[in-house]
Amino acid sequence: MAKTPTPHIGAQYGEIAETVIMAGDPLRAKLMAEKFLDNPVQFNNVRGMLGFTGTHEGKRVSVMGHGMGMPSIGIYTYELFNFYGVKNIIRVGSAGSINMDLKVGDLVIAMGACTNSNYADQYEMPGTYAPIANFDLLRRAADTCDRLGYRYMVGNVMSSDVFYGENSHNDKWMNMGVLAVEMEVAALYMNAARSGNRALAICTISDHILTGEVTTAEERQNTFTKMMDVAFSLL
Repeated sequence: MAKTPTPHIGAQYGEIAETVIMAGDPLRAKLMAEKFLDNPVQFNNVRGMLGFTGTHEGKRVSVMGHGMGMPSIGIYTYELFNFYGVKNIIRVGSAGSINMDLKVGDLVIAMGACTNSNYADQYEMPGTYAPIANFDLLRRAADTCDRLGYRYMVGNVMSSDVFYGENSHNDKWMNMGVLAVEMEVAALYMNAARSGNRALAICTISDHILTGEVTTAEERQNTFTKMMDVAFSLL
């Protein structure tokens, strides 16, 4: 394809599988390649955003980082969907719980994503667009959690444009049943919808905003593997 490599991905067309499992941290992508892929081949190191393609139980799959925030995941997933023929993107990441029943280490499967971002303004919609997951991927992810005995909840997440905000208004989102806060899902789901493809986000609760419980950066990078088990089950 003439548009590849892109400004942000150094791969040629065909070097990336139709399904890509993505993480914000490129080192988490490297961990997935080492833990889950047979014969992984690195296809990207532009800006240090590592990407690898290999096979998992005989099925071709790619893993890649996407960076932090909606502008970053927006760029990478746009290029994957529109220039590399990717059909499915599954985000595995971390989120902060704003629900007392959703504990540190639990999984949240994002059925929809609220946001305080203006990302959707580019589409010039005549109202408020509600970004949602692909239902088939979501249903199978929940079934896998049930089968493996993983604690999880399915519902709305809040994709925030800010990490250090003047006023998070988390109580307002909590009052509307939002389960957790993260920074990327809304843009991922919008890019999937606009390109006619499929996406799902599975996040591990890394901290509890209401109780103050937190995990370390090393724990987030190396031990949040249950969401990866679920993601790879969807191939």
